[in-house]
Amino acid sequence: MMRITTVLLLTLGALAQSAAAENWPGWRGPRGDGSSLDTNLPVEWSSQKNIAWKTAIPGIGHASPIIWNDRIFLVTCLTEEDQRDLICIDRKSGNILWRKTVLVSPLERKHRLNSYASSTPVTDGETVFVSFLDKKQMYVSAYDFDGNKKWEKRPGVFSSVHGYCASPILYKDTIIINGDHDGDAYIVALKKDTGEQVWKTMRENKTRSYCVPIIRKIDGRTQMLLSGSKCVASYDPDNGKRHWIIDGPTEQYVASLVYDGELIYLTCGFPQQHLMGIRPTGRGNVTDSHVVWHHRTKDAAYVPSPIVINGYYIVADDFGTVTCYEAKTGKQQWREKLARHYSASILQANGRVYLIADEGLERKDKGVTHVIKPGPRLNVVKINVLGEPVYASPAVYGGQLFLRGEKHLWCIGEQKD
Repeated sequence: MMRITTVLLLTLGALAQSAAAENWPGWRGPRGDGSSLDTNLPVEWSSQKNIAWKTAIPGIGHASPIIWNDRIFLVTCLTEEDQRDLICIDRKSGNILWRKTVLVSPLERKHRLNSYASSTPVTDGETVFVSFLDKKQMYVSAYDFDGNKKWEKRPGVFSSVHGYCASPILYKDTIIINGDHDGDAYIVALKKDTGEQVWKTMRENKTRSYCVPIIRKIDGRTQMLLSGSKCVASYDPDNGKRHWIIDGPTEQYVASLVYDGELIYLTCGFPQQHLMGIRPTGRGNVTDSHVVWHHRTKDAAYVPSPIVINGYYIVADDFGTVTCYEAKTGKQQWREKLARHYSASILQANGRVYLIADEGLERKDKGVTHVIKPGPRLNVVKINVLGEPVYASPAVYGGQLFLRGEKHLWCIGEQKD
């Protein structure tokens, strides 16, 4: 009887843990800010140690994997064929379940650190939404979990010498996508069931940026917050109307904003680099009233999105330097060069911060992750070398870490039955 009871309790515990696993449905996870509720994420691995599986991925892409229960989705580009594909992978085994050609179109001009499949998909658990560039048009399409196309739309033009990246986000029954580019820039919302346009808001500064918005309930309003195109701004995601705007502080942006319940935090960019803590309230132009602190510093990140955790704001710049600030005041706590280059955005889970570099301080070290504990001094828990460059931001599910390397998707953690 005791043995049966023990087995039953263990089974119920495993089921509860599985049921509590948090899906990773889009860019930077369920909250769009790189935070995970997972309390069992691994802190130690190598190319041979603590690897559940690795799967070779055809083509090239810097988009992150997304996860819904037992399905992983990611996009890639087969450059010789001018072909962009959507791939579905079994989360437990790493086996490729299906692969669909989404678009065949001439390759656009791009920055050397960009790819032709950089836009992270998003899913609502029934449909996967993907985005690419089709010649001069933004291309968005929807697929069910069996790989059947539901619809495709081209909601506007897009032009940038740096190439394309516009990761869609979900809001209610719409998907929203940022079309900041060097022309008549816009943000657009489409019905997720049909692709029909719900609203389209023009962006007056007409300058390329690649920022994915975050949506939060703040100050009694639902706010869609993003930087880019020479400003920081808040919009109503129900209709696209702007709540407030801050001018500048620079021209081009890539990193997403983060929010800690009091301030939003900005890192950018090009041609100037800035860090800001901003109070996300007010109406109209709040440039002179709502910037709480502001640093113009070479330690700001252009591409990797930051993290805010336990009162600390942590930024990994593109050239390998990590800086920690007191979030509310912007006071620097520590600064350390940990790698040669960062592309991936920062992850936080279980009170730890994961800093994933494409290249470590030693050129031979590829895909180097520093796991640290946030605090007033640098506290490195582990340094892990995967052995393959990682340009994509990570994903998390059920005690496992998923890293998209240059050639493989890696599942780090215990093998799941």
